[in-house]
Amino acid sequence: MPKVLRIINRFNLGGPTFNVAYLSHYLSEPYETLLVGGTKDVSEDTSEFIVEKLGLEPLIIPEMKREIDPRLDWKAYWKLRRLIREYQPDIVHTHASKAGTLGRLAALHEGVPVILHTFHGHVFHSYFSKAKTTFYKTIERYLARKTSGIIAISERQRFELCEEHRICATDKTHIVPLGFDLSRFREAMDQRREAFRQRYGLADDTVAIGIIGRLVPIKNHRLFLEALVGLRQRSSTPFRAFIVGDGELRQDIESWCDALQLPWESPERSNPEALVTLTSWIRDVELVYPGLDIVALTSLNEGTPVSLIEAQAAERPIVSTNVGGIENVVLQNTTALLSPTADVAGFTNHLIQLVDDADLRKKMGLGGWAHVKEKFHYLRLVKDIRTLYDRLLDKA
Repeated sequence: MPKVLRIINRFNLGGPTFNVAYLSHYLSEPYETLLVGGTKDVSEDTSEFIVEKLGLEPLIIPEMKREIDPRLDWKAYWKLRRLIREYQPDIVHTHASKAGTLGRLAALHEGVPVILHTFHGHVFHSYFSKAKTTFYKTIERYLARKTSGIIAISERQRFELCEEHRICATDKTHIVPLGFDLSRFREAMDQRREAFRQRYGLADDTVAIGIIGRLVPIKNHRLFLEALVGLRQRSSTPFRAFIVGDGELRQDIESWCDALQLPWESPERSNPEALVTLTSWIRDVELVYPGLDIVALTSLNEGTPVSLIEAQAAERPIVSTNVGGIENVVLQNTTALLSPTADVAGFTNHLIQLVDDADLRKKMGLGGWAHVKEKFHYLRLVKDIRTLYDRLLDKA
């Protein structure tokens, strides 16, 4: 039975954890899998409950953290090398940047037959300075040459990796979209909507707009808040905005709300006049989407945004920036309205268009489930990866 050592940066909320959890659980015969991960950042909520629900017991390497730390990274690298010697995997499959670097180097130096890496996103623009970005590109190009295969999670991402940033060869790159159990977003939707809206005191005619994800610079929440200012000035339709998530920019977002004169509330601060509610983390996000009328995303860079897949499964229309793999996740002008990343006016106009038109919201929402139910199903993901593993092992 071929052995797979699956390595992920850390178990924080997001698409990569779902990806490795479903693969580790469902990709069984003829494969055996050991799942390994690092430790999450203190500003992030854990996603270990996702793997625990599937009966998985991942091996944690405490030294493998989000930030670069030469001393800890060196220790993590040697722990991975020792683990590879003990486990003797036929395939090392890494997920995301830190695990991709340390895991692939360890696998390379231990002579693993097949080394595979999944880019869940990339850091080649909008994250770091030009010098640091160039440094990371150099490392990734070297690793790509030594890797048996590269997985891009969308057509757009493969173009960025192969053509735009020239990280890896096209013939070595395979497109495998993410996969999820989306059925949970289809259950008890009416009851969940009522519960959410009662919890936050939303009147029937109030349009609820939600943005879901980590509060970090790359998510560009400032654009979301600036669009809300324009919405308040130009639309008479009552609305409330929900920022679901937490992270290092929490205090900045609160300050931006104050500066933009957007009344806000949070779990620590009640405000009956609030237009913006910062909910912090809500793990059971399937309870959130039914209560919303519009789902927004303002990122500067994305791989495959999980919140937009979930929004379509829950039949919620989308307003988003058009970056990364978003155009491969939504149906433009059918399930989502997209605008360039720096276009505050365009994003605002799209928000106003949906806020003021209930029929359009319903029409766009109804197209979502049919689009995502098979394309992003976890069984399709497992089938695709098993086929790729078989092919790479035959060539090894």
